[in-house]
Amino acid sequence: MYKISQRRYLGNKNSILDFIEEIIQKEIGDFDSFCDIFSGTGVVGAYFNDKDTKIISNDLLYQNFISLNAFLNSDTYYVKKITKLIEKFNATTASKENYFSTNFGGRYFSNDVAKKIGYIRQEIKKLFVSDSINLKEKHILLTSLNYSIDRIANTVGHYDAYITKEIKAQKFVMKMLDIDSEKNAKNEVHNRDANMLIRDIECDILYMDPPYNSRQYCDAYHLLENLSLWQKPKVFGVAKKFDRSKIKSEYSLKSATESFDDLVVNAKCKYMLLSYNNMAKRGNERSNAKISDEDIIKSMSKRGEVKVFEKSYKAFTTGKNVCKNNKERIFFVKVIRSVVN
Repeated sequence: MYKISQRRYLGNKNSILDFIEEIIQKEIGDFDSFCDIFSGTGVVGAYFNDKDTKIISNDLLYQNFISLNAFLNSDTYYVKKITKLIEKFNATTASKENYFSTNFGGRYFSNDVAKKIGYIRQEIKKLFVSDSINLKEKHILLTSLNYSIDRIANTVGHYDAYITKEIKAQKFVMKMLDIDSEKNAKNEVHNRDANMLIRDIECDILYMDPPYNSRQYCDAYHLLENLSLWQKPKVFGVAKKFDRSKIKSEYSLKSATESFDDLVVNAKCKYMLLSYNNMAKRGNERSNAKISDEDIIKSMSKRGEVKVFEKSYKAFTTGKNVCKNNKERIFFVKVIRSVVN
């Protein structure tokens, strides 16, 4: 079975989950609702998921929305049905070229594996359109597909580029997901711009983990986004990307500081936690943080006193990690001031 944490993802918080929990235990104690508004693959929300707690998960990328639904929403699904379909897909040999193999075969995957991936994706669509599977089951199958191909992709952990050496033999195997449905009863999952969603929700704890720098997640994971949406758009360039202009994050642009301030002042919550590393100006231009510590504190101070906690960590990067002394910081505020404009 795949656990929610078993996908390679830039900036994932697997290594600091206990650090986040320590802060919450020390500064907050018990809580009834937790919003992970930049969820990514959802590991933070999943860590605090409990049958008595409402977890609100959100991500701008559709591939992550699918995964969040698969692991964290409370919709009904049938394990035997999904298991049989996964067994059938694993036993399948696809011989015909398709959209996926034409564009990504011989690059990110061997031609045979790419044909199989494209065939399975089309079959999942057919099963859903014919009402043979429900939406939850579709999300489980797509998440299994994404996790499975991510394990064998001919990359260094992202899809900005592929390794140009000869592709070694790839063993493609789908697996069932490790889902604890009993914990999911109160949960919500969204696929919205965080600054729009924040105006429509309330929570005890707002956890914010926005992109840090100019590296767009829709660029790094375009292939999985393309496969998840399955709209078969025209792709271009060596990396075979599609037009991603509508899903660019404001937090990776010059507007990041303004967007963050808007998020903070419109949040209806009791506590705020922000994860933001200490890159500042220590990397290359693309890696440098988009929001300065001064601007973070200036915005969060509008809602209460800011405390900063630090923990050393080794980041998952897109290649060679040349920066030493990486620190993950948690900026914490107990909200004492109402929404301000």
